[in-house]
Amino acid sequence: MALWLIRSGAQGQHEQRFLDESRVYVTWDGLSDDLQKLEKVEQLRELLHGRYPELGTRAVINYAGQIWPFVTAMKPGDWVVMPAKNKAAIHFGEIAGDYVYNPSGPDPYFHYRKVKWFAKDIPRERFAQDLLYSFGAFMAICEIRRNDAEARVHAMADNGWKAEKMVAISTPAASDDEEAAVDLEQLAMDSIAKAIMAKFKGHGLARLVDAILRAQGYTTYLSPAGADKGVDILAAPEALGFGQPRLCVQVKSEHGPVDRPTLDQLIGTMQNFHADQGLLVSWGGFKASVQKELPNQFFRVRLWDQQTLISELVRNYEKLSADLCAELPLKQIWTVATDEDDGG
Repeated sequence: MALWLIRSGAQGQHEQRFLDESRVYVTWDGLSDDLQKLEKVEQLRELLHGRYPELGTRAVINYAGQIWPFVTAMKPGDWVVMPAKNKAAIHFGEIAGDYVYNPSGPDPYFHYRKVKWFAKDIPRERFAQDLLYSFGAFMAICEIRRNDAEARVHAMADNGWKAEKMVAISTPAASDDEEAAVDLEQLAMDSIAKAIMAKFKGHGLARLVDAILRAQGYTTYLSPAGADKGVDILAAPEALGFGQPRLCVQVKSEHGPVDRPTLDQLIGTMQNFHADQGLLVSWGGFKASVQKELPNQFFRVRLWDQQTLISELVRNYEKLSADLCAELPLKQIWTVATDEDDGG
């Protein structure tokens, strides 16, 4: 069996559809031809030249190299890896059917395979850096073969998705797709996440959030470690903290997503402390019950998951105290921007 990387669009715009419909799609706009009628990859290249005349030869070869395996090489029983775009998590599924062509679409959903999603929202930090590197390929569809990836992912699944221990790795030749450009920004986020968990466990994460809020111009009160009576941080603008909005902040450092009762607790605590708004920070993200409540609490509560927290850290890093920067040393680098070749 094989292990396939499937990306759900440059902005993750197809992710929820993939999950809700238990399918993975080829998402190139306007590709409405029945691909199973083609006998050779060269015929697919000719079709793509006709469909997308603005593309150069190299791009057409690239696209065909992603689409052709979806039609011909994937097999029922193969596993699928789909990185979440808007959270620090990865979804896993098993191919449950052959290639299907649906001429009625809608565009771009003409081509799909059924998938049984058996593991959703597995935290990225549980995977070794070399696996994350392979999961970070910009290709929309590719087989992952580097560093015994398939066997290691199967072993993690058998072990309840616990972080793998150091293992001896045999290294088969990587596919051309795996040698293609990777999402360096996401890999940097993964590296920062691992550093945060190593140095800011438990109450330390509240201390990091407190430092970020101070860098944003808030005066804060950080509860000491231990029982916090439902509040980790109180924050307000101005030098003495008498400005508005007055924030009540709850920080959850657990790896699992928090549920609705945690949000309800924060709202109750906001009333007890006469706070105008609340901030709920959860390293493990949020369950659907929390996300569904967001419209009702839009003017009262904001959520920070792992990705948002790291983004705020990077955005305000130069304003942090020298002591905290020494605990978490980061540096800015520049690299050439790479377009994502995912057809989405």
